Amino acid sequence: MATGNIKTVYDIFQSMESGPTATPTYPIAQAWLDHHSRSLGLFINGKFVLPADRQSCSLTDSSGSVICSTVCAEDEDISQCASSAAEGYQVWSDLTCRQRANVLLRLVSVIGQHGQCFSELCGLCGVSGSPSTIVRMLQYYSSWAQLRDTLISSWNPLGNSVIVVPGRAKAPPCLLLAQLVMAAGFPAGALNVLTGSDSSLVAKLTQSSSISYVTYGGNKQDGAMLCEATAGMGVPLSVSVCAGSSCAFIIFDTADIDSAVDGVIEAAFGTKTNVHWVLCVQERVEESVVARLRLRMAGLKCITLSSDDRLLVDAAVQEAQHQGAMLVQSCTPPSSGAQYPPTVLCKSAPSSPFVVNPPPGPLLPLLTFRSSKEAVTLGNHTPHGQAASIWTEDLTLALETAKSLSVGAVWVNSYSVFDPCLPISGHKDSGTCTDGGQEGLYQFLRAPSFSSNHPRSPTTIDYSKFGSSGASAVVIPDDLGASVPKHYLQFVGGKTCKSVSGGCVAIQSPGGRGVLGYCPDGGRKDVRNAVEAASKVQPGWMKKSPSARAQSLNSLAKGLEAKRRDVATSISTQTGVSMDEAEKEVELSIIRLSDWAAYCDKIKGGSLPMPQSGFAFSVPEAVGVMGVLLPDSNPLYSLVTLLGAAVATGNAVIIVPSQKYPLPGLTFIQVLQACDLPAGLVSILTGSRDQLTAALANHSVIKAIWYWGSAEGCQYLQHTCTNPLKTLRLFSQENKEEADWTHPSILEEMWRNTVEWKSIWIPTA
Repeated sequence: MATGNIKTVYDIFQSMESGPTATPTYPIAQAWLDHHSRSLGLFINGKFVLPADRQSCSLTDSSGSVICSTVCAEDEDISQCASSAAEGYQVWSDLTCRQRANVLLRLVSVIGQHGQCFSELCGLCGVSGSPSTIVRMLQYYSSWAQLRDTLISSWNPLGNSVIVVPGRAKAPPCLLLAQLVMAAGFPAGALNVLTGSDSSLVAKLTQSSSISYVTYGGNKQDGAMLCEATAGMGVPLSVSVCAGSSCAFIIFDTADIDSAVDGVIEAAFGTKTNVHWVLCVQERVEESVVARLRLRMAGLKCITLSSDDRLLVDAAVQEAQHQGAMLVQSCTPPSSGAQYPPTVLCKSAPSSPFVVNPPPGPLLPLLTFRSSKEAVTLGNHTPHGQAASIWTEDLTLALETAKSLSVGAVWVNSYSVFDPCLPISGHKDSGTCTDGGQEGLYQFLRAPSFSSNHPRSPTTIDYSKFGSSGASAVVIPDDLGASVPKHYLQFVGGKTCKSVSGGCVAIQSPGGRGVLGYCPDGGRKDVRNAVEAASKVQPGWMKKSPSARAQSLNSLAKGLEAKRRDVATSISTQTGVSMDEAEKEVELSIIRLSDWAAYCDKIKGGSLPMPQSGFAFSVPEAVGVMGVLLPDSNPLYSLVTLLGAAVATGNAVIIVPSQKYPLPGLTFIQVLQACDLPAGLVSILTGSRDQLTAALANHSVIKAIWYWGSAEGCQYLQHTCTNPLKTLRLFSQENKEEADWTHPSILEEMWRNTVEWKSIWIPTA
């Protein structure tokens, strides 16, 4: 027998090259497509719909062969789908918790029967998808459906209907899943699927009065376009940038280098994901890591790209070589075609475009660092904040690094571990929503304390000029006599000050019968100064213990108690309510500050029950610097409620009092001066609401904005706060529906909107 070409087990383990790969045929998925004549329609009201005279989109595989075609939905289909979803919601939401849980559990059985078809269809379309992942999600959320009335009793019930608008490659698996959902006994209309141009379809869907919430998952550019297209529709929108994100893969010198290299090879080149990894290696082990990379990559095969992606990869590699990078490749790249080998770009510069925003393709930039502090700096250098992987056998080092990284998920000695019980928030440009866990459910519930804005038609706004006119400002000299009404000052950096512009606006008495005084007309430079002060103090405030933050809030409550008469007088004078009502609002405000002080050490994550070996826990983290524009109603009570929520969770806040009733907020400055909150943690700016709204929206350091104001202001914020993405809470006062600031659930609702969730996964085997 000839043995010249037969390799021993020893030879295989020495080379670690991949064996021959058989070309998959996907027979079950092909049969399902043939059953639908390879022309997939829309899924509306529980059945496939193939309208006539519709354009279609062809889906091709890596070789260019047509897999199937999908219908491009038009306005008539969108309207029919929205009506079907509204009817499905009525039936689905009327079911009891137990009935909904049973339907979800039946879907687990159906997925188990048809899981092979789903897996093959995902592989054929070139997208990631696992039946086991779907089963785990269904099991987890079926238990929440069962326990909804017990654990989330004060919020409106689960039981939403859903309209899914998938991307072109994900359309066939989504349509198959919709068919399986109906087989499990879901009511018709509970799940609908529209195919076509995803961003334009969603924008048109928001015009329907049936749509109450929109969540988007994809790349940053399309997410920003969707925010702009839906601005003014009155529909809340959350964005999860799960495509094109850069994630740090950090290897310390205390790591098991062989396991770490195996992990990065599999993460960067062996899995189908939309995530780009950036390898960060401690200098002391750089040579060892590169040597093992060469050995492990020797047998890797080329990866198929589209022609456009191949051009982007070639350009990125040429730029890297021009900057002095060294290439580690599994083989020589073909001179043409769609194939390209896995490539490591050693000695890359952190500021290089192919590091900050890598092109789609098998490229792995490699950066080096000396200390753990430098590792954190490199890990936070990317504009994205989706996830990071840390490799070290020093648990203390791992936890300290995980705590310092601004990402939603951290995996220790592992990568890409997901479970529905893990809450993950988008940090920085990775989105504005929280997915997973109990925390991820609240975005799909309606809070009882605040009424949501009803859909309305957007108005025509010149976004470049919004807020530029400001208020009717006047300049008052310092040497006027006592006959002039009082000239109030705003509060920035722990000190009272005038506006940088020197202008003032009049504070009108109730009914506009006279002038009570003048307040500064704040603008862009005042916001800049307030943000600068907040940015300096917020990291230190976030690191303070909960008891220290509680002590500061209690001192604020005591200060308000001492000034209760002055503050009550300002409320009565400004709003025209009686002194009894004003004193009642002050009393409620004192209690609310004490409530927030008590809440400081109650806001916590915890260990999570994982189905796999290891430990996982969730950590709530402060958003950062927030901007809050207060409503006209309850000018003091709303101020302390929102201020307390932000400060109790470790944030800094810039507050803009009601333009109509600024006097209570200006009087509250005396309370802030007497308390022991760090200077700059809370700033109060007055003036034109639109002018200050525009300044806050265009400042890149502001992470979240809560806004009560005009419909135009809501539209402006949703259109503008896309680069970087900001978390928005928008309430149009034109609806004439005031918030219930005394509702028992308001504390939980507020603090959940002032934190971002981070999950940390530590395997034990």
